[in-house]
Amino acid sequence: METRTQLLRARTARYPRDRRSVGMARDLTRSTLTDWRITRRGDDIILCVSELATNAVLHGVPPGRCFDLGLALAADGVLEVEVRDSGGGAVRESEPGPDALGGRGLHLVRALADDWGVRVRDPGKVVWCAFRVVDGPVPA
Repeated sequence: METRTQLLRARTARYPRDRRSVGMARDLTRSTLTDWRITRRGDDIILCVSELATNAVLHGVPPGRCFDLGLALAADGVLEVEVRDSGGGAVRESEPGPDALGGRGLHLVRALADDWGVRVRDPGKVVWCAFRVVDGPVPA
């Protein structure tokens, strides 16, 4: 995560390459938002976590490997989400047809998050998104 200001809180978890991990990542995010008393934009954050975790499971995590979810709240009121995997391949927004069942995840992340991007790491990549959840500084 690219910390903009002082980091106040952080939580990480590792999940196996399994579709059930997407629900577990959502659950962790929901409980983290509750623990940190974040009420603003919770549905958007949970949806983006779901999309990024789904992409990691379907496209980013090699068999037998895991992905990591990171949540971090900075003093400037920005919550950053990142999903790290160890797989190759580029992250790209697809252009699904009107009848396609998938391919809209990154479009949703782009539309809902204040910012998002991809960083290459060795091995794999980090797909991140950020949300302003508090106006002004967050009390420590």
